[in-house]
Amino acid sequence: MAAGRTNLSMRQRALLDRWLPGAHVEKDHSWGLVQTTVLEMTYAGSRFIVKAGGADDHHVERELHAHLNWLRPWTSLGRAPVLEYGDSEAKLLVTRYLPGELVLGSEHANVPATYREAGELLALLHAQTRIVDADYEQRENEKSLTFLSGPHRIATSTVERLRAEITGWPTPEALLVPTHGDWQPRNWLIHNTIVGIIDFGRASMRPAYTDFTRLSAQDFHRDSKLERAFLDGYGVDPRQTPAWYRTRVREAVGTAAWAYRVGDEAFEAQGHRMIAEVLAPS
Repeated sequence: MAAGRTNLSMRQRALLDRWLPGAHVEKDHSWGLVQTTVLEMTYAGSRFIVKAGGADDHHVERELHAHLNWLRPWTSLGRAPVLEYGDSEAKLLVTRYLPGELVLGSEHANVPATYREAGELLALLHAQTRIVDADYEQRENEKSLTFLSGPHRIATSTVERLRAEITGWPTPEALLVPTHGDWQPRNWLIHNTIVGIIDFGRASMRPAYTDFTRLSAQDFHRDSKLERAFLDGYGVDPRQTPAWYRTRVREAVGTAAWAYRVGDEAFEAQGHRMIAEVLAPS
């Protein structure tokens, strides 16, 4: 099991040796942009996915929390991987392999039925619980201002406009639900026409409409039929609120700044496009 283990800590390797002794690495699915190692492994005739976080990683802890608290509506239907082992302190988890191909880049990425099913699945996640948070909007504003104060390639005049807007926004109470945090075709699998969900490293309690931001900027933007199908599956449109504009601005700023930080130029370009679109006169 030496191949693919070079980025794992000694503690992570020891835990894997205990959980999956003699397991073999079949494929390294790591992105290389963040401190998360993702390995496909076989052990005792079964396939598993191993995720291991680096020293500064917070994704594995969030993913573990999601598995333990929010994924049963999906795992009970075979629509999400089942957690086998996890250790939040070691930043390590092991799930059963969920078969399928990524929707992103496949023929299914342009099929309305795929989006209708994804909408249905998202509704199941969001319906589980809800809380009112009086400080959510202020926290999110502060995150955006921190992005604007850090390294990025957003034009100075645009930064000044964004900062002035954000500091003047109201901060009402927000209704939070369990959210995926990166809801888009690159985290959907399809197997025998059935949609499944992976990658819960950004899962957290947020307003429901935040799970619409990446679809709205990408897939809905290029084909309104996909948007209509998704809403048919989800049931309602939670974006009908003044908070949606604020969320679009925050998502645009975060996309441009984060992508610049990790060197993802294509995603950074999308962030700049999102900023231009959200600030354009209506």
